[in-house]
Amino acid sequence: MKIIITEEQLKKIKKSDFEEFATKRFGGAEKIANNAKEKGGNSMLTYHHFIVKLPYYKKASEGKFNLDESKTELKELLNRLCGLSDDVNIGQVDFQKLVGKIEVIGELIIKHKQ
Repeated sequence: MKIIITEEQLKKIKKSDFEEFATKRFGGAEKIANNAKEKGGNSMLTYHHFIVKLPYYKKASEGKFNLDESKTELKELLNRLCGLSDDVNIGQVDFQKLVGKIEVIGELIIKHKQ
């Protein structure tokens, strides 16, 4: 018996894989953020780095990821990061949040394309 999968069905399977990936990454980021917050002190930088990732993973896990919007946001965040060489007027917490967002969006874009 030969099983034929339509392109539509293949997209749903891929989307399910993507959503599962985002769900697992959400769990990992949440655990790291919670552990860092519990430790306190310098670990709070790690907390801020990972807590900003949660809304992105949640949105992706719910099937609400928008590739075009994500690419636009990533470009804006990268421009802000690159601008730091001219104006290093940013604190450690804001820097961790910025880099955390860049990481999660980039990761989701890459995974979405696979």
